Amino acid sequence: MIPVRQAVADAHRHEWAAVLAATVRVTRDLDLAEECVQDAYVAALDAWTRGGVPVRPGAWLTTAARHNALDALRRARTLRSKLPLLVEPAAADPDLPGDPVIHDDRLRLVFLCCHPALAIEAQVALTLRLVCGVTTPEIAKAFLVSETTMAARITRAKKKLSAARISFHMPSPGELPDRLQAVLTAIHLLFTTGHTAPVGPALTRNDLAERALDLARMLRHLMPDEREVRGLLALLLANHARRATRATADGRLLPLEEQDRSAWDREAIAEAHALVLGALRGGAPGRFALQAAIAALHATAPAYDDTDWEQILVLYDELLEVWPSPVVALNRAVAVAMVRGPATALAEVERLERDGRLAGYRYLPAIRADLLRRLGRTADAGAAYEQAIGLAGNDAERAFLTDRLTETRRHR
Repeated sequence: MIPVRQAVADAHRHEWAAVLAATVRVTRDLDLAEECVQDAYVAALDAWTRGGVPVRPGAWLTTAARHNALDALRRARTLRSKLPLLVEPAAADPDLPGDPVIHDDRLRLVFLCCHPALAIEAQVALTLRLVCGVTTPEIAKAFLVSETTMAARITRAKKKLSAARISFHMPSPGELPDRLQAVLTAIHLLFTTGHTAPVGPALTRNDLAERALDLARMLRHLMPDEREVRGLLALLLANHARRATRATADGRLLPLEEQDRSAWDREAIAEAHALVLGALRGGAPGRFALQAAIAALHATAPAYDDTDWEQILVLYDELLEVWPSPVVALNRAVAVAMVRGPATALAEVERLERDGRLAGYRYLPAIRADLLRRLGRTADAGAAYEQAIGLAGNDAERAFLTDRLTETRRHR
C-alpha cells in the first residue's frame, strides 16, 4: 500500500495541472473539474492497489477524471430535461481532445484563471493553486500573507469565475494585453517557488521550475513579438542555468560566490542573453526585461569578483521606477553593498524594516544579518540570523543560516 500511496502522491505533484486542464475542457467549469479530478485521485488509491500502478499514471488519471466529468454532465442534463438522455461514447465526442494530456491546455487554463474580472493578486493566486499545483501555504509565503487570508482569496476567486460562467477558451488577440501581466507574474512566481522552495527539505523543486519554463516557452511561441515575454523567458533561463551548482551533493546551500561557474548551462545562458537583447530594444524596458538583464549580468560574469555591480545597480534603479516593490528595493541593497559599502546598504535595509511591508519576509533579516556581519557587528548579526532562521521554511536555507550564526558567534 505504501508504494501505491507514494505513486499517487507523485502523480498529484507532477500531473495535477495537466489532468485538471484536460478536465476543464470537458466541464467548462473549474469547481466541477476540480471535484472530478479529486475523485479520480481517490479512485486511483483503490484501483492501483488492486491492479498495480499504471505505466502512465497521468493518462490513467486524466481518463478517470474525464469519465467523472462526463457522468456529472450527463446527470445534470438529465435533471434539466427530465427525459432519457442518449449520449455518444466519450471517444466520439467532438469537443474532447484526441490526446487526453495536451500541453496547450495548461496555458489556456492560465489565461482562464488570469481573467480581468478578478484582481491581479487573485488571478495569480488562482493560477498557482489550480494550474501549477502550488500549495496554499506556499502561495501565502509568496504574497507575504497568512495561509487563511490566501485560502479565502482563492475561494472567492473561484466563486466569482463560477458565478460569471466564464467559458474555457483562449482569449482573442485583442483580449491578451489585459491578461498578459498576470500571466507573466504567475509563471514567474511558479518558477520562483521551484527555484527556492518556500518549505520542505530540499533547496529546489525542479519540477515546478521546469513547468514554469515550459509555460514561458509556450507563451513565447504564442506571442513572439512581446518584449516582456522574451524578458520572462530570459530571466528563467539565466537563473535555471545555475541549478546544478546551487547546492552540494548532500544538500548544503552554496551562495553565488561559491558556485562552480564552469558547471553552469552555457547554452541556456547564451539563449537568455540573446532574448535580453531583444527585450531591451524598442523603447523603455519593462519589469521582466530589466530583471532578465540583471540575471544575465550575473550569469555571464566570468567570476563573482568580475560581476559588473555598477551596471547592476543602474538596472535596479530603473527597475524600481518601473516596479516600485519593496522586494526589489531589498535586492537592490545587495548591489548597493557591493558598490557603496555595507554601511550604506544597511541603512537602506533598516528603512525597509521600518516600512513594515516586508514583515515576515525571510530574506530581510538574512540580508541584514549578512551586512552586520561584514561590518563586524557580530552580536547584532547573531540576533538577525536567529530571526531569519525562525522565518525560514526551507531546510537547506535554515541550515545555511545556522552555519552563519555559528560562525558569527565564534568570532565574537
